[in-house]
Amino acid sequence: MPPALLSNRYILAVDDLPDNLMLLKMMLESAGYRIELADSGPAALAQIQKAQPDLVILDVMMPGMSGYEVTQNIRNDPQLPYIPILLISAHERSSVVKGLDAGADDFIRKPVELEELQARVRSLLRLKQSIDQRENFISCLTHDLRTPLIACDRMVDLVRQGVFGEIAPTVEEALAGVSSSNQNLLQMLNNLLEVYCYELGEKTLSFISIDVQELVTEVVTELNPLALEKQLKLTCDWQTEVRELRCDRMELRRVITNLINNAIKFTDTGSITVSSTSDPKHLLIEIQDTGVGIAEADQAQIFERFKQTQHNRTGHGLGLHLCQQVVQAHGGELSVRSHPGQGSTFTLQLPLAIS
Repeated sequence: MPPALLSNRYILAVDDLPDNLMLLKMMLESAGYRIELADSGPAALAQIQKAQPDLVILDVMMPGMSGYEVTQNIRNDPQLPYIPILLISAHERSSVVKGLDAGADDFIRKPVELEELQARVRSLLRLKQSIDQRENFISCLTHDLRTPLIACDRMVDLVRQGVFGEIAPTVEEALAGVSSSNQNLLQMLNNLLEVYCYELGEKTLSFISIDVQELVTEVVTELNPLALEKQLKLTCDWQTEVRELRCDRMELRRVITNLINNAIKFTDTGSITVSSTSDPKHLLIEIQDTGVGIAEADQAQIFERFKQTQHNRTGHGLGLHLCQQVVQAHGGELSVRSHPGQGSTFTLQLPLAIS
């Protein structure tokens, strides 16, 4: 991206020494950037909350709160978008490693040279621009594609219902395939949109007290016909007296539905059992199947976004990642135990009290 397109970007420079701040200001304003100054870590964090910069330049050694601590505070704030961080230090390699581990994107050593500083700033601003464009693209893609897909799905349903006249069996079969593909694509887009909202911190959950056993039984009853189609036995074995839980009912239902649906999908013979236990602090719900199982190498990354297993029935790598996002938003954990050819057990651990 040409430097001219990066000008007028808002950069926050942070240093406890006024002379250093003025030097950074002069170096960067000459390139057309808009510079704001902060003389401490707390002042920088307060300024970021007021107006989010396109880049933060931080001195590592500051009294009270170091550049590393400021970096960690920025990275740990789920409400903030991605902000590139450039650390400045007079120290050697050990501080570079520490800074990168804290979440910084780049490092520059003192004394700072004009050309090197401006080159690193341009590089990080290009990175910021690229990430922002990607996120905007995902948002537009998921929103703009859903409307025509929903309209298409409704039209196909009307045709299959004979609203526009009788249709031949071969046409009905073809339309059934179209409808199935359309539903899969809609589900993928919906998952992508949900993941996007969770990762941006824009998802608002509604916590209410619900009967979890009733919810699980409802999902099992709804999905039982899918199990019966494959001659599988789907059962619910509620072994705890705990029934009430404070959670977002719709989101928890999404997780349980996804896990049971996956169990049915990856099980050819045998059964799927949904069971529950509890301890003084947690409710544990397990979905156990007798399916194909998951390789050990895949288990380590199965909840990551767009990570797919080597099995030929794997999906788009969004469903389990979304489940993990939902469970974590409830303060819980989602884990898996599995052996290839011996089935899998997904364990959903939820706190009995949401803090």
